Amino acid sequence: MDLKNDLLLRAARGENTERTPVWMMRQAGRILAEYRAVREKAGSFIALATTPELAAEVTIQPVDLLGVDAAIIFSDILVVPEAMGLPYEMVEQRGPVFPATVHTSADLQKLHVAEPETDLKYVLDAIKITKQALAGRVPLIGFAGAPFTIFCYMTEGKGSKTFSVAKKHLYADPEFSHSLLQQITDSTIAYLKAQIAAGADLVQVFDSWAGILSPEQYQVFSLPYIKQICDAITEVPVTVFAKGAFFARKEIGELSCSVVGLDWNMDVRESRELIPGKTLQGNLDPCVLYASYDQIRLEVKKMLEQFGTQRYIANLGHGVYPDTDPNKVRCFIDAVKEFSS
Repeated sequence: MDLKNDLLLRAARGENTERTPVWMMRQAGRILAEYRAVREKAGSFIALATTPELAAEVTIQPVDLLGVDAAIIFSDILVVPEAMGLPYEMVEQRGPVFPATVHTSADLQKLHVAEPETDLKYVLDAIKITKQALAGRVPLIGFAGAPFTIFCYMTEGKGSKTFSVAKKHLYADPEFSHSLLQQITDSTIAYLKAQIAAGADLVQVFDSWAGILSPEQYQVFSLPYIKQICDAITEVPVTVFAKGAFFARKEIGELSCSVVGLDWNMDVRESRELIPGKTLQGNLDPCVLYASYDQIRLEVKKMLEQFGTQRYIANLGHGVYPDTDPNKVRCFIDAVKEFSS
């Protein structure tokens, strides 16, 4: 199906664009009253994510309501460990919780490499429904968590400021750590390829907890597994977003990905020098969207002046915060379109 708006894909491939494409991480979510209504109808986050028709509906909402240049499939990075045999729960005010965790070789034996067509069919169905409903208006982004980030949740069992349980394994039992990371990597490659076969036009790998590792540990326990994913995915452009990994920008830029996402702590000029020949994505601080409309426009203009309008995809430096005013979000999106045209 020909895309009516292919700005995102052209920017990802390094082609010239008449303006900068813009979308936001977590754009389908609580900022929209329409999302909250569907979530209430579903009864829970997990019910929403696992009901393809509803997941497709909230995926498309930001395209209709905010005017973004891409949809990103509504799902969660933790569907992969669940597909491997480690289910999770989403607890209000606490976030994801795993009733069981993985710590030993015996625990590894209970897991399996995910089979997307069966274990994650609901995501693939949601992608197919979304693609049909979008009718080529904008590209659809698929995604997965980076292996180290998934490793953190599978060993820690919940979110953490330090992920000290996860990091303990890296030092105390590297053999176990590499075995689990490889299982996650194999599952993730199969999952992303299945998303692409179902209709995803671009995929993003989220290394949300990259910043808790030392540069040396990142080289050993994260980067090699992201490299496997980038090398395996040749069908569509790949974006790597490693939050907090400012120390690994040069190495990430050497991966066979098309786009490198930056968080708001990463200097733009320095990043351009460290990552030549790649499209960059980011990196407005999500808290800017709490500011006045004039201030938001000023910050967007400044951001575009730093990045330039080519080989660039405008985004936030992390996901939009759930209490952000949708009108401020629209201001951000409209300002990107205005100042980059």
